[in-house]
Order: sequence, then structure tokens, then C-alpha cells
Amino acid sequence: MGYQRQFLEHYQPNETAYLAPALRAHLHQLGHSPAEGRPAGTYARQVLDRLLIDLSWASSRLEGNTYSRLDTQNLIQFGLAAPGKDQLEAQMILNHKAAIEMLVEQAQEVGFNRYTLQNLHALLSDNLLPDPGAGGRLRQNEVAISGSVYLPLAIPQLISEHFDTLLAKASAITDPFEQAFFAMVKLPYLQPFEDVNKRTSRLAANIPLIRRNLAPLSFVDVPEALYVEGMLGVYEINRVELLRDVFVWAYERSCQRYTILRDSLPVPDPLRLKHRETVQVLVTDIINGGIHRNDVASIQKRVAALVDPEDIEDVLALTVNELNQLHEGNIARYRIRPSQFRNWLASQAEAQ
Repeated sequence: MGYQRQFLEHYQPNETAYLAPALRAHLHQLGHSPAEGRPAGTYARQVLDRLLIDLSWASSRLEGNTYSRLDTQNLIQFGLAAPGKDQLEAQMILNHKAAIEMLVEQAQEVGFNRYTLQNLHALLSDNLLPDPGAGGRLRQNEVAISGSVYLPLAIPQLISEHFDTLLAKASAITDPFEQAFFAMVKLPYLQPFEDVNKRTSRLAANIPLIRRNLAPLSFVDVPEALYVEGMLGVYEINRVELLRDVFVWAYERSCQRYTILRDSLPVPDPLRLKHRETVQVLVTDIINGGIHRNDVASIQKRVAALVDPEDIEDVLALTVNELNQLHEGNIARYRIRPSQFRNWLASQAEAQ
């Protein structure tokens, strides 16, 4: 069974739909978070500690990794490898951690493009491939799929062309869940890399979810056998129904794990959100200028130069509040060095 190019070519973004509208609406309802409308990656950063452990553990487990969730937590949080386990298993988990961190830290830049997918693969495959140079590089040789009669493309030029087509179609899809599932189907089918394609597809499926501040897809509790059957349906008969059922069940399960975290997160102050950048500029200017936090007249003058008259009172209050809450543990958000902050604190004491 060889590669069927029409399986990709016949898919038309926003016309073809692997997920029905009602199903997409259901997933949106489950996955929404208080961070919707905020900068890309806000929600993922809020749940990052759990996401690093859950997704690294669950995705690795689907590759036969025998680390438990507790083993994974100890490795990620404390650098403690599980005794008696193969070093390759620890490497696989740590690679997941690095790849997830890239997606979250660069949430506003990542997408379905060569930079993201190839670097994602490079991180996931680090120190795991016979050829170290194959990490992040499109495949140049034939590969076989274990347990399947499917034979992927073998011509490097065609692999490159179809990879670009895949990325263009993925980028054009407007619904994040359709986009996520498209990645889970098409990337393993093309096998653009020598190995680690399914891992790459599982993390790539999280790109639109992270960017849109939706609950992530952790793959926790997904049965390996069921996932493999779903992939075989894609490989051998180009059918997505079983893998779609796995995807939906996995997302429902993932949302259950993150609902408690989601509901415990504070709702952002809309006023602070609206004036966030202005307040950052003001606080930085005040500290660099050595202005006392109680010098309301000087602060108000700076506020008035930056905002509309009706917003002066609100922004003034926000700025003074931020100044009163500053400490060395949060000054980085204002791009203030510790030495600058200490000098400003000293000037406050001298003025009293």
C-alpha cells in the first residue's frame, strides 16, 4: 500500500471537514478558558507545570516509554532519572519538555510553517536518531511503518513538495480543532522525517490550541492500542473515523483534567488588561527617572501625556498600585535591572 497523494490533495481547507460543525462546537465549549482574547499562549503558561508533565508522559507512553507519571514528574521537576530505566526513555521525556516549552514560549510566532515543524522535530528527536543530522531535516531515504503494509513516499523532492502543501493547507484552516486533527492525520501519513513523526504530530496538534488559549490536548489515558489502530486506519485505507474518535475522547479527557485549573484561575482585570502596556511604560519611566511613588503630581503628569483625559484617573490608580507592589521578584516585567530597582528604593528612603 503506497502513499496516496489525493488523500492530501483532495482536502480543501474550510470546505472539507474531518470534524462536523456540531462536534467542533462541542470541543470549543469544553476547551474555552478565561484567557481567551488575551495574547497567544497565556493559558498554556498558566497551566505549564502540569502540561509539561502530562503531555511529556502521555505522548512518550504512546511510544512504549515505561516511565510512570511520578517518574516523569521527578525527572522534569528535579532532574532525577528513574532507577533501572533506559536512558533513552529519560531522553524522550526531556525532549518533549523542551519542545513543549518552545511552543509555549514562542506561542505568538509558532504556526504551521517549516521553522516551527522542523525545529519541533529537532527538539523531539534530539539524541535519539542514528544520524544526529537528521533532526529537523526532511527525510531523504525510504522508511517502513512497523506493523503496517503502508509504504510512505520515498523521493526527497516529493516529500518536500507535499510537506509544503500540507503546511499551506494546515495554515489555511480557520478552526483550531480541525487544524489540530488535520496535523494528527497528515503528518504521520506523510512521514516527512526519518522517525519521531507521530510525536511531532501530537505536539503540532497543540499549536492552534495554545495559540487560541484553549485547553491543551495532553493525551493522558489514551490507550496505546486504540491510538495505533486509528493510525493504521489512516495509513492503510485513508480513513480517519477511528482516529477522530480517539482525538475527541482524548480532548474530552484532557479538558476534565484542566477544568479544575481553569476554574481556579483568576478572571483578568479588564481595566488592567486594557492599559497593560501603558502602565508598563509608566512604571519603567518612573523608576528610571527616580520619581517617588508618592509624588502623585509628577506621576499624573506622565499619565496625562499618554492616555485620553477620561482614562487618567484609572491609569494613575493602576500605576501607583503597581509601584506599591514592586519587588525584586517581579521587576523583569518592566525590564528593570536589580541595580536600577535598588537605586530607586534607596531614593525612596532618602526622600522620606
